[in-house]
Amino acid sequence: MSKRSALVTPVKSIAGLPEPAPATRALDSLLQPVARMMIDHGLQLPSVVELLKGALVHQAVGAFSLEGKQSSDTRIALLTGVHRKDVRRLRDAPVDAAVRTPLMPVAASVVARWISDPRFLNADQSARVLARTPRRGNEGEPDFSALVAEVSRDVGARAVLDELERLGVVELRDEACVALKSAAFVPNEALSESFELLAANVSDHLAGAVRNLSPHPRGPAMLEQSAFSQGLSRAQVELLHQRARALWASVLQQFLRTATVAEQRSASDKGPRHRIRFGVYFYEDLQAPPGAKARPAKVPPKRLPRS
Repeated sequence: MSKRSALVTPVKSIAGLPEPAPATRALDSLLQPVARMMIDHGLQLPSVVELLKGALVHQAVGAFSLEGKQSSDTRIALLTGVHRKDVRRLRDAPVDAAVRTPLMPVAASVVARWISDPRFLNADQSARVLARTPRRGNEGEPDFSALVAEVSRDVGARAVLDELERLGVVELRDEACVALKSAAFVPNEALSESFELLAANVSDHLAGAVRNLSPHPRGPAMLEQSAFSQGLSRAQVELLHQRARALWASVLQQFLRTATVAEQRSASDKGPRHRIRFGVYFYEDLQAPPGAKARPAKVPPKRLPRS
């Protein structure tokens, strides 16, 4: 078993030039869990590309502007690779504009039409159980394949059905009928809060690491340290997880006491205000055999809680 720790510190490249090659390799790893979250929660490439364009433009405007000058659309396009017409559209848009109006993937669009179009509703406005194909239903009645075709002719009905089954949104009855599970559309407030915590925690964690690796770092290195161990059994992983939680609980209590004192002492300071975030994480996965590339863990099909 081997244990190591690592601290990300500022690295000065020759003449302070960017290092695209190692940054690309790092970004490839960072994008793997992002891709997992996209697939888990029905986000498709067009909407995320729009988010990335907006992030690039806002970072270029805010963090890379020339002193005393406003960056032109051409300069922002040069820095980011975003087309000038998109720069012009996005630079003055609210940061969360793309988040408020995401592009709806086909599967979600199918469900949206299913629960809103009178042709696919019962008299009590509940979603009708649909025959999977015309030949499995009664003549003149709507079916699932027709519903999908109305939304998109680029994606087959079987592929949409498989995705909705994976998400736990529909159930297939005797291979003949498709039923919508209404319970799947009850908003999950706890999940929403968890996404907000994910955005805050991981964003600040990554921002600190990125600042440390900037060609022109500002100030001392941010704390960005971790330890890992390998060759572990499942039982030992659980023990280490419990130990990590206990250590965090102790450290958190001490840190919050210190932070309270810091806030009180800062009250009389007339200078600019700063914020901090101090956190910890624990992660485990199957270890790849020597010389093999690690594969993402298989995602189990989602199941709705029983009512």
